[in-house]
Amino acid sequence: MMSDKKGKLIVISAPSGTGKGTVIGHLLKLKPDFAFSVSATTRKPRPGETDGVEYHFISKDEFQKMIENNEFLEHASFVGEHYGTPAKPIIDYINNGATVILDIEVVGAKQVMSKNIDELTTIFIMAPDMNELEKRLRGRGTDTEEKINARIERAKQELEEKSHYDHIVINDNSKRAAKEILNIIEN
Repeated sequence: MMSDKKGKLIVISAPSGTGKGTVIGHLLKLKPDFAFSVSATTRKPRPGETDGVEYHFISKDEFQKMIENNEFLEHASFVGEHYGTPAKPIIDYINNGATVILDIEVVGAKQVMSKNIDELTTIFIMAPDMNELEKRLRGRGTDTEEKINARIERAKQELEEKSHYDHIVINDNSKRAAKEILNIIEN
């Protein structure tokens, strides 16, 4: 059933290690009626992650087939893995009046921004500084030194893109940052 009111698409991007997932988790607790877009990825699940909840974990072959069938709103590669947003669930949510939270990186966000979607709001989350970002990446304990260094270099490049976003939020406290994002969305 289609709603008379179109929904909103909220794109949230951040360099790896910024705490974006934690902020979004707090945001969804504040507004449980927001829809969260579950991306597809070729990376292996981290401890505690569940297929279909944090991501749809798929093979590189499955991912390639989805690209060929034009099933992604956006997709990109990051540190050797592929990530993408299946388009159909997003379109369905928006057509039914829902606010959809899209957690994607900068390359994917640029793809979405280029599509001229009505009711699109883009938000870039930053760590307070690069030292804090590196501390968070190392604190995960899930990446090799090589991957941590690649993520730090990528973060520096992604920070150069922040001016293309509608809003910038500093994640100095994840609950405060979530409240700031909610205020942006609702106003």
